Order: sequence, then C-alpha cells, then structure tokens
Amino acid sequence: MGQKTHPVGFRLGTIRGWDSNWYARKKDIAAKLFEDEELRRYLTARLKRAGLSRVVIERTPKRIIFTLHTSRPGVVIGRGGQEVEKLREELKRITTKEIQININEIKRPELDASLVAQNVAQQLEGRISFRRAMKQALQGAMRMGAQGIRIKVSGRLGGAEMGRVEQYLEGRVPLHTIRADIDYAEATAYSIYGTTGVKVWVYRGEILGRPDLSPNVQAQRQQLRQMQTGGRGSESSKARDRRRGSRGGRGARAGRQGGGRRGGNRQ
Repeated sequence: MGQKTHPVGFRLGTIRGWDSNWYARKKDIAAKLFEDEELRRYLTARLKRAGLSRVVIERTPKRIIFTLHTSRPGVVIGRGGQEVEKLREELKRITTKEIQININEIKRPELDASLVAQNVAQQLEGRISFRRAMKQALQGAMRMGAQGIRIKVSGRLGGAEMGRVEQYLEGRVPLHTIRADIDYAEATAYSIYGTTGVKVWVYRGEILGRPDLSPNVQAQRQQLRQMQTGGRGSESSKARDRRRGSRGGRGARAGRQGGGRRGGNRQ
C-alpha cells in the first residue's frame, strides 16, 4: 500500500530550500540542530499573533541570522523598532552568539499553507463551523490566484462523540510533480472536545528551470561589513574617491598635453 510523502521534503534541493543553512563539524551538528529547533520553537510561540509562517536560520562563525516570513511585519517590528530590539535581547538569553533579524513580508497570506492552517485552527477554537472555516479558506486562496488547495481536518468535529476526517479540494494538487510549487503545513486546534488536526496543501503553479536555492547572503555580508567598520567605511570610501579623482586629474592633464604635441606634429 502506497504511503504519502511530505510535500516539502520531497522537493528539497530542487525547487525548495532548507530552513537551516550552515556548516558544522560532525560532533557539533546535533547541538546546533537542537539550538535551531529551540530558537524556532521560541519564535513561533513568541510571535503567535504576528502571522509568522517560516523561520529561516543562517549561521556564521560569530552570528546567527534569522529571516522571519510574516504577514504582519508591523507587529514584529513595533513602534520605532522597539519590539524587534526586545526580541533580539530575548534571543541572546538562549544563545551566546550575536543576533541579526531580517523580516520578509508575505504579500498574499491566502496562498501560504502555514497561515491558512493557523487561520482555520483559530476559527475552530472560536467554535466556528469547520465547514464554514474550510470553505472560506478555499475561496480566499482561489481568489488570490492559487491553482489548487486541499484542506483536511480530523477530530471530534462539531463536538461529535466519534472522531472523523473531513476534507475539501478545490482545483488540482499534483503531489507527484516535483516542479509543482506545493506548500504544505499542519496546525492543531485545542477545544473542550480535544484536539483537532488541520492539514493544508496549496498548489501555486509550476516552477520551470532550476532556481537558486542558496540563501542570499551577499547583501547581508555587505551590511555586516558596514556595521563592523562603522564610520571608517565612509571615510575610507571618501579617501578612495579623492585618490581616484587625483589620478583622474593627472591623467586628464597628461592627455591634454599629449594632444597638443600631436596637434603640433600634424601641422
């Protein structure tokens, strides 16, 4: 009997990148992986109402870089950046390394499987009909351009004595097509009847070619260099510009003198 594979893990390395990007010696892998999981679990609980979908962690020898994918960046940043600074100080209590936080806004949360699953779970906890919650999520995703969405809920639906499974499908969700961009997530709703599991598959179209899955660290490296050099970087760039200008001036004078000599020869 065939078994279902995880849609995200099935596409890792082809059209989907990893959520943890770093290198380590063999004896340090377990400790760093455990620390990543602890940090990710803390951020998920801390930013529960901020629409947090995904946490990507990158490591350098002295720094940990967090990229938070959220639909409500204003809640994470806070007024004048107070909340993100407070979050950075809280993370320093868990790890001894420097913390850098990047925030990536999710423009269309209706197409994010994690946010859809969280939304359905919150509605179930608010005692809204599971059919109504599922249909609203289906309609919202298809309206925003999804090519297919599938939602499955399981548990004591509606307070029934016996648990069961209900699912709705709109469009198509080709699970065996590796180039298909399928986002998958799970969530749990807690109620007086027990827990209700929510699973969401969102098909957002096909990704042709081979995308670059490596984390974009070029801009981050430039930002780190600017932070480390401080004001010296601007002074050195100004001095460099002055040196270039002085060399350019000498070259221009030499060119003008040479042009005059050539002109005299032609006469």
